[in-house]
Amino acid sequence: MRRSVITGCGSYLPKKVLTNKELATMVDTSDEWILQRTGIQQRHIAGEGEKTSDMATFAAQAAMKMAGVTAQDIDAIFLATTTPDNTFPATAATVQSNIGMHDKGFAFDIQAVCSGFIYALATADNFIKAGQVKRALVIGAEHFTSLIDWKDRTTCVLFGDGAGAVVLEANDNGKGTKDDRGILSTHLHSQGELRSLLYVDGGPSSTKTVGHVRMNGKEVFRHAVTRMSEAIMEAMRANDVDPSEIKWLVPHQANKRIIDATAEKLNLSPDNVVVTVAQHGNTSAASIPLALSVAVNDGRIQRGDLILMEAMGGGLTWGAALARW
Repeated sequence: MRRSVITGCGSYLPKKVLTNKELATMVDTSDEWILQRTGIQQRHIAGEGEKTSDMATFAAQAAMKMAGVTAQDIDAIFLATTTPDNTFPATAATVQSNIGMHDKGFAFDIQAVCSGFIYALATADNFIKAGQVKRALVIGAEHFTSLIDWKDRTTCVLFGDGAGAVVLEANDNGKGTKDDRGILSTHLHSQGELRSLLYVDGGPSSTKTVGHVRMNGKEVFRHAVTRMSEAIMEAMRANDVDPSEIKWLVPHQANKRIIDATAEKLNLSPDNVVVTVAQHGNTSAASIPLALSVAVNDGRIQRGDLILMEAMGGGLTWGAALARW
């Protein structure tokens, strides 16, 4: 059975760091207020002229280096982002050019906000299973601070910039069981009637402006814990997996309280949850691959580990992916 195996991962964070204490000089907030409600201590901010494509390119190159492949080995790029360089062309096409992937393959963007990486991973996995792609780059990259209203303390404290990427490669040695290495299953959902809970108040066809993030935090929190837990249980049922078999939960890094509540619902030990929200803030589509890269590079994630990834974002969108490293 053909499986999509993650053979490399990489990440990129801008050099500029904005701490809670620094943020408190810009808006009516405090380090204590932010830390208690979100678990965030700092976030990275893209530098002057630093684009989403730049961050995505650095992460992609790091992932390719770990996988031991070059641009000519890549057949497709799936880039999850809410903050493209331009309305068009797709930022993925710019990354394709940047890495030197010339005269071959294809590249396109996927927009599912914070769930974007799970959506991109599912898309790439299905292209590989269909035999149309042998090796793909799956990237989550965000210049999310470009959407921030720095006077709105309910949102400006949450978000940061960055990028993460994985190389996904076809492997035909699977036996069709949960012991296979690779992506075991992906599960995607959306509920459009809840779109007003988390959105940007601008766009080309509505206001002809970029707009800012607007959020009903209380309702988003409630739906996040419920929906992500449902997606996780769906993934485990689909593969006949017990929570005790999950070695690592790699969640979307939105809020430490949401992460803790989700893990508690699944009776997962905090020791088995990868948490980077304190250092990165919420980097939207980039948060899962950033966290994954951290845990792989520090040696926590080892070959054969069962990994559960999950996210929820504007749309509302949510989903989960179960993979064996």
